[in-house]
Amino acid sequence: MKTKAILFIYFLLLNSNAFGQTELHGKVLDEKGLGLPGVNIFIKGSFDGASSTIDGTFKLTTTEKDFQILVFQFLGFKTKELAVTLTEKTQEIPTITLTEEITEMNAVTISAGAMEASDESKSVILRPLDIVTTPSAMGDIMGAFQTLPGTSTVGNDGRLFVRGGDATEVGIYIDGMRVGNAYGTTTGNVPTRTRFNPNLFKGTFFSTGGYSAEYGQALSSALALNTKDLSIRSQGDLSLMTVGGGYSHTLANEKQSITASANYFNLGPYQGLIKQEIEFEAAPNSWDLELAAQKKLGKNSLLKVMARTESGGMSLWQPLPGTDKKVLVDLKNDYSFAQANWRTLTKNKWTLFAGVSYSKNHDKIAYDSLLIERRNEILHLKGTAIKDISDRLSAKFGVEHFMHPYSETLVKEGLVRNYNDRESYLFTEWDFYLNKNLVFRGGLRAGTSSLSRENWIDPRFSVAYQLNEKGKLSFAAGRFHQLPIENFRVLNIDLQNSESNHLILNYLFSKDGLTFRAETFYKSYDQLVTFEGLPDAPEKLTNGGSGFAKGIDFFFRDRQSIKNTDYWITYSYVDSKRRFNQFQSRVQPSFAPKHNLSIVVKHFMVPLKSQIGASFAFNDGYTYTNPNLDQAEMNSKTKSFQNLSLSWSYLPKPNLIIHLACTNVLGRDNVFGYTFSPKTNAQGIFESIPQGQVAPRFLFLGIFLTLSKDKTANNLNNL
Repeated sequence: MKTKAILFIYFLLLNSNAFGQTELHGKVLDEKGLGLPGVNIFIKGSFDGASSTIDGTFKLTTTEKDFQILVFQFLGFKTKELAVTLTEKTQEIPTITLTEEITEMNAVTISAGAMEASDESKSVILRPLDIVTTPSAMGDIMGAFQTLPGTSTVGNDGRLFVRGGDATEVGIYIDGMRVGNAYGTTTGNVPTRTRFNPNLFKGTFFSTGGYSAEYGQALSSALALNTKDLSIRSQGDLSLMTVGGGYSHTLANEKQSITASANYFNLGPYQGLIKQEIEFEAAPNSWDLELAAQKKLGKNSLLKVMARTESGGMSLWQPLPGTDKKVLVDLKNDYSFAQANWRTLTKNKWTLFAGVSYSKNHDKIAYDSLLIERRNEILHLKGTAIKDISDRLSAKFGVEHFMHPYSETLVKEGLVRNYNDRESYLFTEWDFYLNKNLVFRGGLRAGTSSLSRENWIDPRFSVAYQLNEKGKLSFAAGRFHQLPIENFRVLNIDLQNSESNHLILNYLFSKDGLTFRAETFYKSYDQLVTFEGLPDAPEKLTNGGSGFAKGIDFFFRDRQSIKNTDYWITYSYVDSKRRFNQFQSRVQPSFAPKHNLSIVVKHFMVPLKSQIGASFAFNDGYTYTNPNLDQAEMNSKTKSFQNLSLSWSYLPKPNLIIHLACTNVLGRDNVFGYTFSPKTNAQGIFESIPQGQVAPRFLFLGIFLTLSKDKTANNLNNL
């Protein structure tokens, strides 16, 4: 009897439980309408749950009643919650669609026209260490970037030329702030260098076109250099070189750091030992002082301040073609640059940036008896705000203002011509992720100039699609404006913007130390400045020119296949024709060779504590006009440019580096063009002088010593 009573109670309770359960049915899909298997589905605050099957369907049984929250969780997708009221024995749940969660780790990025090297970048292109150890660069930032696709080497200039564009078409920025006169002033065929030390920077963003709406006033390219945040230690760095020396000292703690440096360069002793092709009266020389400071302002704020002042010059005898005469050219330059910027992340997830920069350049040029002074100043104010509205939508807003006075003075004659322009800009850019494999970017940049009395709007657009885990395809298009260079504007203040339109298609493959990049492009030019007369004395300047540049370039870098070896190979084909400056027809510019090849190899020999490097640069020659042939413009071309450079870096101690490098080790006689006499000689020939190299080779030896409590610290720690 007792057993029967127990069985009766058991079946009664079992029946009660069955009547108290609710069975939920439904289906979970992704954004494409496909079933998602393995989705975790549960009643919030309970232990009742289930998983979806291979087609996304699920069945969940619960004893909970009344109002409940049903949760859907799946890795890589946003969690979704659904309010339900449990009143029936069996309930059908509406079809649930989960959307992918976009993060920095899994989201595709736009690579069309962009080459990036930073702490956050997945595919590092050129780090500061790459720059200082590229043999042909000799520690110059632009020298290293000339080994990248889309660039052309113009050996007697030294600046960066991109895809058929003049060097003035490249905008240079430090921490988002425009740098005026970023290159040292030079004369004759003496190539210039950038003023700034690559050790200052933690990363670079180099655009070969189609760049962000944040940047303007550059028809071809934007080069953004990002300075370091807090320094990692206190230390001193001493450098002794064949061309000069310097000392840098850093004081650092967890909240702030400051670095002060001083350098002096004089090529006189070196040129006294090595024969030069140019007759210098006074060798190139300069000194500089630099200060960089960083300070944390709270948990999410950082303030950076940077200041630099320098002075230098040179004096040389310039031969005149067709005569035995030489003209003395004397150059003196004073330059100052300062900037401060502040960045913070607010509680409501806005990233705010505010910056101010000031550049001042003063040139004193004596050409025979002619004395000229040029003064150029740029004050730049900028503010931006970035907000991730969701994981799929991000917006950037910005405002900029420039004050730009410029003047030229004929000292003896007391004649002055000048202008003062004020430019204002508004820009916005929006990134929209349709899913983790597809992103759209749209931007607008609007500008106005008080001097030219002109307003303009530049639309820009990019899209990227992740083809597979390692490869992606990107496309970019946009319009770009740039006001004429200062020495043209001062002659005609009514000159308007030149305009360029970019189309870029890019494929990027990146995997475990391997990078392959292929990109094809088309650029149109309109409203280019043209004039009559000679470049040294232009007349009747107008916006009457036009042109195009099209081509393809390839980049391959391998840091994995050969042990302790890093190498990259670059090839660029550029077909550029433009009517500009004094030319009456569309010509191939002298600064735009069609075929450009660069190879850089670096190998670290562990037993010898040494890194050896080699770089080879080639292009098919530079166009020029030979008046002895016919009346056609740009009717001749120089022989091909070739430069093989070698380097050796030796680390006898962790804090001591000895670096030896030599450019053009084979001594090739590279010619970049010819200067012709304005009149024929007795035989009816226009005599000429080749524009060649300063010397057949350049040899550099540097010793770099780090002084710190940590005896293993060295310059490489900062690179």
